[in-house]
Amino acid sequence: MNTFLITLGVIGLVIAAMAIGVMFGRKPIAGSCGGLGAVGGECEFGCKKPCSKREARMKAAAEAATDARQ
Repeated sequence: MNTFLITLGVIGLVIAAMAIGVMFGRKPIAGSCGGLGAVGGECEFGCKKPCSKREARMKAAAEAATDARQ
């Protein structure tokens, strides 16, 4: 029973530490291979209202595509 309680306490401390990291706004965990950005489907998979950074990237990409066609 002691082992179970110690294990439960350690897991609780780890979860609390992760929660504190999220509350202080640290960078979210990201994959080393680029995630969905590597396959070109970053926001096209259901993002109805992209953030301002994403909107700026989409606008720049659209302008670059327009310039490339001309």
